[in-house]
Amino acid sequence: MFTSSNSMLYQYREFFKSSLAPYRFMVQYYEDFEQSEYNFLRGTSLNSVFNASFEMLERITREYPKLGYNIKTCEIDGKKINIIQQTMISKPFCHLIHFKKAQKISQPKLLIISPMSGHHSTLLRHTIQEALPFFDVYITDWIDARYVPLEQGSFDLDDYIDYCVEFSDLLSPKLNILAVCQSAVPALAAISLCYSEKGHEIPDSLTIMGGPIDTRKNPTEVDKFALQRNMDWFEDHVITKVPAGYPGHGRLVYPGFLQLAGFIMMNPQRHIESHVKLFNSIVNNETDKVALQRNFYDEYFSVMDMSAEFYMQTIKSIFKNHDLALGKMKSRGRKIDPSLITKTAMFGIEGEKDDITGIGQTKAGLALCSGLKDDKKQYHLQNGVGHYGIFSGRRYKEEILPLIVKFVKKHSAD
Repeated sequence: MFTSSNSMLYQYREFFKSSLAPYRFMVQYYEDFEQSEYNFLRGTSLNSVFNASFEMLERITREYPKLGYNIKTCEIDGKKINIIQQTMISKPFCHLIHFKKAQKISQPKLLIISPMSGHHSTLLRHTIQEALPFFDVYITDWIDARYVPLEQGSFDLDDYIDYCVEFSDLLSPKLNILAVCQSAVPALAAISLCYSEKGHEIPDSLTIMGGPIDTRKNPTEVDKFALQRNMDWFEDHVITKVPAGYPGHGRLVYPGFLQLAGFIMMNPQRHIESHVKLFNSIVNNETDKVALQRNFYDEYFSVMDMSAEFYMQTIKSIFKNHDLALGKMKSRGRKIDPSLITKTAMFGIEGEKDDITGIGQTKAGLALCSGLKDDKKQYHLQNGVGHYGIFSGRRYKEEILPLIVKFVKKHSAD
């Protein structure tokens, strides 16, 4: 097990967070005072400026918690159907969640394997909501590593693959899998193992969206960053210990706040402009625009810690050694061989403007499945969308999801 020379980083962050407490108190005081009858600026444009300024300060100093899925209903054939969120399995690092419909409806099962790449699985809320009219939906809900006690053991890429195999077996037969972003690699590895080992169920289909199967193709800044630094650099600069006060105290992690800083620095100007727009919208009392921006950043700024062993193994295997793409990937000594896949239909989806997973990286997964006939493979490049537009937003709903529905229907077992 590796160690980290950066073990105080999390403590520094906690100290900084605590030092902002007086400012948060000031903001909360003003929020109470803002609507008070004693506020002589109430109803004036100057009060709107103060209100916007204090909200900006509050948002900068806030600890953004994990949000709920908050999916209560879906509409099928014009009828509103109630949704009951159920936890099917609780494992140390993941819950398997079922979005069960209140009335029995015959639909294909869809397991969404969410990425473990910084954001919570709730980032796929829209992916789930729009899929519910067509599928019986399940999702992997990964647990923030800072809340997992040390006695629960470690979690690495091999564990992730094992979880995928276990969940696939549980929900099969007649299962379809949708893997988003980083999860495309362990999902493809898991299905490969289902073919190479006896006793496993075989999913009907696998759809991979914006996944780094082969990061040598059209490498993005994310891919280049991983190649330009050796493994010691990552261990020394981004791995730290969870401090006291959290259940996972002492666990080595790649913390969410560093991941968030990385996300923002990829395009800082865009985030600055977005917050300037939010400020102006608050001042001008543009309620709908304010709500849209708030909701987006409440989710975007909510990040989770990843276990150090998972992060380091992912960097080494996927982004530096390209193990899956080069046919060298193993999990607990078991060879990962996608060419063994002969029945599970494969659908690769990419975004034209994706600056996280370059064009061709996901499509490479189809080529690896050389034992699969061409009529069981499908590829789609979505014009006009970036990474997040593949699985959320208008074009996902109107253009991408219908293709997935049609693909699953074509390849689902009778």
